[in-house]
Amino acid sequence: MNQKIYQVDAFTSKIFGGNPAAICPLETWLNDDILQNIALENNLSETAFYVKKGDHFELRWFTPNVEVDLCGHATLATAYVLFNEKNYQDKTIQFISPRSGKLSVTKTGDLLTLNFPADQYQKVELSAELRDCFNIKPQKVLKGKTDYMLIFETENDIKNIQPDFAKIARLEARGVIVTAKGDKVDFVSRFFAPQCSVNEDPVTGSAHTTLTPYWAKELGKTELSAIQLSERKGHLQCKLLGERVEISGEGRLYLRGHIFIE
Repeated sequence: MNQKIYQVDAFTSKIFGGNPAAICPLETWLNDDILQNIALENNLSETAFYVKKGDHFELRWFTPNVEVDLCGHATLATAYVLFNEKNYQDKTIQFISPRSGKLSVTKTGDLLTLNFPADQYQKVELSAELRDCFNIKPQKVLKGKTDYMLIFETENDIKNIQPDFAKIARLEARGVIVTAKGDKVDFVSRFFAPQCSVNEDPVTGSAHTTLTPYWAKELGKTELSAIQLSERKGHLQCKLLGERVEISGEGRLYLRGHIFIE
């Protein structure tokens, strides 16, 4: 079998920035073990697979070792491929995820805007296990659907934080978001998910479904600018729309290729 594959750097305006994702357009769904093996072979934080179904696309995301409920940067990368490589003509692409329901991406010039459900979070106590995952103590701990979110005082705290990946991997969560108010943007963050074989994710669109409603409430505004402070860095524009979140960024094509599967 000859399978097309693309690689796109998401949430960046330049190559080698943002978060790389692989995208595989499928005619029909392959067996799950084949999808997982492709993601493992790619060894990127996410590989997205899609199948056209009428007026929408079914979309799934895999890390090297597990299928995940939601992935922002690989959704943006998939939309980039459809708009720029597959000549999709409408301004908005409708996706349906078996795990996260209806999603959409709208193109405005080079900017791609994801429309995702906002996460529901609650304040929780700082456990000893969570406290030991980092070298500094957070001001507050929240828990969303899949992730912990730790609130710190300054952007420098986020830049200089030292995670213990082995201890984070033992937490009962997809991963941990760390965040603080930004110096030049509204908020900054980083994301650690060794549970999913991703020690630090370069840019995590899905984490911003938790970050956006929190910082919108804290800052008293619904439109926010954000940077994910990984080594590659990601730049995002976020907007809270009630129970939905818009997350916008650019993408850049890195690779077109073929996978050969016997």
